[in-house]
Amino acid sequence: MMGFYEVYSHPVLTRYKARVCSRASVFVLVVYLLTYIPPLLITYRSQGFWQKQSSYEEQPVIQFQYEMLMMGVTSVSGDYVAWSTFSNFNTLLGDKLRIPTVSVRESDRNGDGKADRLSLQLSIPLNNAEQIYSIQLLLTFSYQLRRMSVVVMQSMLLLQSSSPVPVSQLFISGDLKLQQKEPLSHRGVHTDYNVSVIDSASPFANSYDLTTIIRNYQERNLTTYLSCPVPVWTFGRAANAPFQIIAEIRYPVETITYPLLTVSVF
Repeated sequence: MMGFYEVYSHPVLTRYKARVCSRASVFVLVVYLLTYIPPLLITYRSQGFWQKQSSYEEQPVIQFQYEMLMMGVTSVSGDYVAWSTFSNFNTLLGDKLRIPTVSVRESDRNGDGKADRLSLQLSIPLNNAEQIYSIQLLLTFSYQLRRMSVVVMQSMLLLQSSSPVPVSQLFISGDLKLQQKEPLSHRGVHTDYNVSVIDSASPFANSYDLTTIIRNYQERNLTTYLSCPVPVWTFGRAANAPFQIIAEIRYPVETITYPLLTVSVF
């Protein structure tokens, strides 16, 4: 069979023209818009097709509430002294009550209008026969998030440390951190936890029991705690000298987790 080879080729180009304001031009524009805009909107609304949650950073608005409850063990046999800002609890203490001198200062070191550090000092008077072996100090705070998840709540932290020998001063430093058990919805205002962590109106001792307070507090989705505490004990207390508690608590930027929106295409 005789073979064939190409001698010449010539492409054919067909153009269809229309006026700018014609129906054909409008149709082409609509097709282009429907091709690109809806997928972009769906992707934006869903924050991605596969992600179920995301996170963002925020500097919370934190204010110390000037509510405190302190307990100190004064002997190896379990004797103790205590004090609080709650009059009903102080009434229950009787001769165990020791009223300290308190100094509090909140500072804004980066100048953003939000406090980022709490400096606290307590001077606790003791009898000559009393020594401190262990300290527990509960502090309460007003805690707010405003950027995406709007949260208004009351929170707390517990400072505690112990020593095998008597001490004259406790210095402790750490960060007030947010603990989040479940992603936080960024819709609406969350005020479920905007109640005091201690029932100060109660005349019953059980309302001020630290075990009960911590157990109820840990049932929440959002809590605060002291992260990376660094306790430093000072030994050798002079006669009639008060026991000192010095605390420096920083309010760092937090990472908040929230669920992403799901979009149905049907």
